[in-house]
Amino acid sequence: MGAVTGLPDLLRECAPQVLAAVVRRYGDFESCEDAVQEALITAARQWPETGVPEHPRNWLITVASRRRVELLRNETARRRREEAVQHEPEPQVRGDDELALLLLCCHPALSVPAQVTLTLRAVGGLSTAEIARALLLPEATVGQRISRAKQRIRDTGTRFELPEPGELGERLTAVRHVLYLIFNEGYTASSGDALNRVELTREAVRLTRQLHRRLPDDGEVAGLLALMLLTDARRPARTGPDGTLVPLAEQDRHRWDAAAIAEGVAIITHTLARAPIGPFQLQAAIAAVHDEAARAEDTDWPQILALYGLLHTLAPSPMVTLNRIVALAMVDGPAAGLAALDRVAGDPVLARHHRTAAVRAHLLDLAGDRAGAREQYRLAARRTLSRPEQRYLESRAARLPFG
Repeated sequence: MGAVTGLPDLLRECAPQVLAAVVRRYGDFESCEDAVQEALITAARQWPETGVPEHPRNWLITVASRRRVELLRNETARRRREEAVQHEPEPQVRGDDELALLLLCCHPALSVPAQVTLTLRAVGGLSTAEIARALLLPEATVGQRISRAKQRIRDTGTRFELPEPGELGERLTAVRHVLYLIFNEGYTASSGDALNRVELTREAVRLTRQLHRRLPDDGEVAGLLALMLLTDARRPARTGPDGTLVPLAEQDRHRWDAAAIAEGVAIITHTLARAPIGPFQLQAAIAAVHDEAARAEDTDWPQILALYGLLHTLAPSPMVTLNRIVALAMVDGPAAGLAALDRVAGDPVLARHHRTAAVRAHLLDLAGDRAGAREQYRLAARRTLSRPEQRYLESRAARLPFG
């Protein structure tokens, strides 16, 4: 037995591997997930007293497998199956198990909220309570999502296995999207008192790093990992001592995580040279240009504008359009940016998004229209549900002189 150090992290790391091994052996995701959760609870209670076993994953697999067999004993219709599995070897962890589990949790039969929740639970190893806190949802709601997702997997007869090579690309698109959503919600929480939810960004980076190790030749997985590292590197400087939001141009860049920036730049530089270009790679390249500028005024805005032009061609979206307008204004001046905003005023997403009002306010301020900027900052503050963003936008409005 070894000393107990970092027990929560150890259990979180083991959880997806144990679950994948048990599901691969017994099928039935729902009952296997319940069995693994009970094994994790047992370990959390016993190991602080007895010490961590020499092979913690094997210990957890054994306990979870025994619990799975106990569950089978309560299912009269499956007695024959119970007799069969009792005489077969215990499941073992395999190299492709976590990838198969991630693909299962992001199955197209599930809604995106269900995919996010199930991924955090099954692959991330977060408890229902931890997920509820991270997503600012009632614990009962998260529990219902998990139960319905597992029920949906059972009803669709989805098997725990890697898809055919021809189907893998489409399924990976969903996986990357879910990991991106988890990261974004952690980096800039859509609502609540906190700007960041570090547990979500940390989990998204960890899972994406694992996926990159499994698929080192997938350019978009590499791009996503680089984007996360380059973006999260700024987190230490994004808030002041009182939790106030600090915009990118005003951040103390000495507080940025230099190691994360170096790793992210290395990944995206290597990937752009060898892989077919994709949206996550372009976003990572944009983040790298920002992070490599020693001062805000050193930012290579023409390069960022060119990259957003490519991104707009490859994967257009309202937020890409808005970010491209910001870059255009930084290159050609605020009047050019305001004119571009007017041209997209009919987009229903941009028309009601708080970031559109915030960008317009900033450009009006640069153009000298203080009253118009104040009005737009206040509009943006009313539209966002994030209290740190509200406080920042209201403070910007209050800072503008009258007259």
